[in-house]
Amino acid sequence: MTGKERAALRAAANSLPAIQQIGHGGIGEEYIKNTDAALTARELIKMKVLETSPLPAREAAEQLASALDAEVIQVIGRCFVLYRKNPDR
Repeated sequence: MTGKERAALRAAANSLPAIQQIGHGGIGEEYIKNTDAALTARELIKMKVLETSPLPAREAAEQLASALDAEVIQVIGRCFVLYRKNPDR
């Protein structure tokens, strides 16, 4: 992914609300399944890591990205943005 493409995705993610939160339960199978469905439907999603989470935002983003074959676009504070191209769209 080029820098221009990544910048465009960051700009698009600015106005998105966080659709899921990671809390004290961390990242489990059900969470991965729900996030996979969200990425398939939207391609670009913003997520938030709560203070009670055992994982920092960067680690959570990288864990989800590797499990879902997605790319981490941005991590700012406790929020992060994931992207995965949907070939059907």
